[in-house]
Amino acid sequence: MAEPSTTTLALSAAIGLASLAPGIDGNALMGAFTGAALVVVTSKDVTALKRIAYLLISLVMGYLAAPEIVNATPIRSTGVAGFFAAALVIAVTLQLIERVKTVDLFAVFRKGG
Repeated sequence: MAEPSTTTLALSAAIGLASLAPGIDGNALMGAFTGAALVVVTSKDVTALKRIAYLLISLVMGYLAAPEIVNATPIRSTGVAGFFAAALVIAVTLQLIERVKTVDLFAVFRKGG
């Protein structure tokens, strides 16, 4: 397996090249990548496969959420919006999954109570 620094460098170069493609918001892509990298670096006691999954999920969702965050908040930079979205998506989603596991759906749909 390649060294982490080599892998990071290669991935950074690929993201940089992708941001030059027409129709790609380079600011949002770079922001989402840095947010996703932060998630991976700060993930403790997680296997390498989960870290890769976290990176990809954070990157994609950060990029996709950036324009929505710009439209709904005072943040005007898609790069900053992509960073925050990518950095938060895993933590928020994992918390939601844990809360859903504890909900009694039968009690919610039961009549009278």
